[in-house]
Amino acid sequence: MRARTASDEAYTRLRDALTRGLYAPGSRLPGERALAAELEVSRETIRAALDRLEADGALSRSAQRGWFVPRQTVGEPPSVLQSFTEMARQRGLTATAMVLEQKVRAATFEEAAKLGIAPSAQVLSLIRLRGMSGTPVCVDANVIPVTIAGALAETDMADASLYDQLDRVSGVRIRRSAYSVQADGASTEIAPQLGIPVGSPVLIGREVAYAHDGSPVLLGVNTYRGDAYRFEADLYRPIS
Repeated sequence: MRARTASDEAYTRLRDALTRGLYAPGSRLPGERALAAELEVSRETIRAALDRLEADGALSRSAQRGWFVPRQTVGEPPSVLQSFTEMARQRGLTATAMVLEQKVRAATFEEAAKLGIAPSAQVLSLIRLRGMSGTPVCVDANVIPVTIAGALAETDMADASLYDQLDRVSGVRIRRSAYSVQADGASTEIAPQLGIPVGSPVLIGREVAYAHDGSPVLLGVNTYRGDAYRFEADLYRPIS
């Protein structure tokens, strides 16, 4: 067994500091010179320890700005459809929701076609700012036919799970979702809501969610902070 080196010791001490939360997610570490002085090692030694932590995924590096603690990202396990509330709960976090819009209006032609309803039929437009333990993560915009979600128009949707409320209030359970993800820059409207600069990376998820009988239930557009969400999927090749 090889002897522990100064780099091993620096790595262990930094890893323990990260585990204890000494450096919060999204925060920048002190400069390499300051860290080296604090741990009483050379800059080469501290750099080797930082490189190991980067390889572990515990740190990220910016050539211009230094070392950062990655923000905790959220995302469904591969091929598993979860609500935002379920994703937060799985990570031991508290899901929040601030209602930005909750109104009944006429469906657009495109919305009506995707939902299988008549053009200009009544739909509930529900837009909320979703967060996890106080950090804004996503602007969640959903359109649901009033024939399905009429009661939700008068339901308090602050800090509530839409999937749970659809089940409880309307008796509708989401079975699957056709989901696509596209990278973009935060708009002048979305950026302040998510607490990020205009043009910052965002991931836009668009979905059509279906009930057990295969009927479309809702259309969703979810705009996630690029530093706070990861999309995963299982991909299969067809068998010839």
